[in-house]
Amino acid sequence: MRPESLPVQFTVDELICCGHLWLPAASPSVQVPAVVLANGFSGTQDWIVPEFAARFAEAGLAALVFDYRHLGRSAGEPRQLVDPSKQRSDLRAALAYARTHPRVDARRVALWGTSLGGSHVVEVAADDGDVAAVVCNMPALDALRGVDVKAKLARANLSAGKAVLVTLRLLGAAVIDALRDALGMAPRYLAVYGRPGEAFFADPDLSGRFSAVAAGSPTWQNRVAARFLLHAPRYRKGTLERVRAPILFSLASRDVEVSPAFIKTLAAGLPHCRMMEYDAGHFDLYHGDAFERVVADQAAFLVESPAGGRLPMSA
Repeated sequence: MRPESLPVQFTVDELICCGHLWLPAASPSVQVPAVVLANGFSGTQDWIVPEFAARFAEAGLAALVFDYRHLGRSAGEPRQLVDPSKQRSDLRAALAYARTHPRVDARRVALWGTSLGGSHVVEVAADDGDVAAVVCNMPALDALRGVDVKAKLARANLSAGKAVLVTLRLLGAAVIDALRDALGMAPRYLAVYGRPGEAFFADPDLSGRFSAVAAGSPTWQNRVAARFLLHAPRYRKGTLERVRAPILFSLASRDVEVSPAFIKTLAAGLPHCRMMEYDAGHFDLYHGDAFERVVADQAAFLVESPAGGRLPMSA
């Protein structure tokens, strides 16, 4: 029997979040471990996460994917708003929903986050000692210190001077959007992918990747309210130390969006943190052979962790 995917809903601040729960091929009377998946920047439940969820379900775990408020099929106005604080509240609500589902063993629920979602799962797990395991897929823990700026400029073919102008244009758009919000006006949007100064991602090598997203993920939109730049995540010292669960970091050695060196520095010497690095770029871990290696390693980690196997000592 193949895993099944069921539509689900839960509420956050009286707004509905929509998702899908992937269930392994097991007897309906058997409670199974689970993992809640937090997508990255602008991501919707029909982009990236279904492929991971299906593989985790094949490994014996229930897997919950969902749309954050303001994105995809979930409620929330204005549309296409990426607010890290709100998204973490959405993730907490998704975690609570998973723990109360009759098919899920509430003592064995893990978190998985990619890119911006990787920041979310670390923050949530730091405050929730009952999270059984954490998978951080190229986690964007810090939008300033955690980016390989030099390599990113090179990939976008930007000189230092041009980069300053581009940054000023983006920040100007963010300030205008914040002012429009204060005045009750519609957002000032930036493209997720596009030309420098008009989009969050401008690497020309990513054109094919985002074209595939637009074609294969009908609820995803190539725009986000610009104010995100004023609220991008910053890592708070000591956060990883507060996470009780085992953590797997899946890193891409050629990543210019998330610096592997920065992540390694933060996690250095922490016994509950495990690193696995792949010869790939940031978006490569979602596709092809790199995806196959990453998802297999992550599924094995989840199955072997307290989420998939033994219970925490405090249980």
